[in-house]
Amino acid sequence: MSAVVQVRSPAAPRDDFDASALLNLARSRSPDDRQRLLLGVAALCESTPTARAAPVLGDIFLALTAQAEREIRLVLAERLADADWAPPALINMLALDEIEIARPVITSSPLLKDADLIRLLVEATLEHQIAVARRPGLSRSVTDVIVERGEAVTMTALASNRTADISEAALHRLVEESRRLAGLRAPLSRHPRLNEALAQELYQWVGQALRQSIGERFRIDDRLLNGAVQDASAALARNGGWRAVPISGRKEDGGDRHEMERRLVDKLQAAGQLRPGLLVRALREHRLVLFEQTLAALGGFTSPQVHAAIRAPTAELLYLACIAVGVDRAVFPSLLVEVRKLTGGFPADGGWTATALNAASASRAFLQMVEKPGSV
Repeated sequence: MSAVVQVRSPAAPRDDFDASALLNLARSRSPDDRQRLLLGVAALCESTPTARAAPVLGDIFLALTAQAEREIRLVLAERLADADWAPPALINMLALDEIEIARPVITSSPLLKDADLIRLLVEATLEHQIAVARRPGLSRSVTDVIVERGEAVTMTALASNRTADISEAALHRLVEESRRLAGLRAPLSRHPRLNEALAQELYQWVGQALRQSIGERFRIDDRLLNGAVQDASAALARNGGWRAVPISGRKEDGGDRHEMERRLVDKLQAAGQLRPGLLVRALREHRLVLFEQTLAALGGFTSPQVHAAIRAPTAELLYLACIAVGVDRAVFPSLLVEVRKLTGGFPADGGWTATALNAASASRAFLQMVEKPGSV
């Protein structure tokens, strides 16, 4: 049975701490030493640190990474959430920890830059992504990524964030998404950046209470809007009844989808956060276009080259392209299965040679073969 740990500040002033003693405690597995370490770290966090405190805290946490108790990590997250002097590596570790530990850091830490937040959006859990969307003062580069990723709950959290810098184009996309995502409607109707044109659009699919709220802010001609909705409904009925209408032209193989995924890949690449892991995630989310765009960007290939690899009679080209961008050979078979599910069986049943090529060699082989279709 584990003992209850009480966090109290040691009587000694912070400037009297013994850095080497704390590091020794960090390496110890004794429960008593753990409690002493927790108290020492808490004392460091509670006081204004000197220049030498930050690297010590970083070293302590790195030493604890493999076996640190949850209580220590939680205390660090809560005490360092607002600190501008903490080691950035420590803050990023805490931001990727379990959500209860990560949330205060994601919400408040001034040391998390746009690239760090975008990394959380791409790699972390949905709860982490929601915490990012709620972070005060989000920059436009981060809000654009949230909107382009199209995750319903994350977009809803962003719509409720009054301090986030959301571009007019991104806000327009949120209003369009509110047609199918009811949770977006209320926060958007109260959003300070909602303009009259967007209010007219949003007004068409909200309930009476929200219509009244929008009508108090903007001049909405309810009679004209209702007439337009009725005319559209009648036209659909005349043309064969109701059917699903694509939201803003977002057909999976359409130009809008390609452009949306391209912008997302460009932003991730510009932020230094475009990694092979996005390939797997794209397939899990059934986003073949995002998979193609990511593979092309990671490998420096053209979209036609990647498309040819996916539609090839064998999986050899796709295998080489994936190895070239850092996909593990052991991961490729499962990745291929997911690609074939989305393409109706392509690449075709021809196999591939699981050769031990490094990334550079695989890239050269891919480019040579893609220019010689007969060799595939």
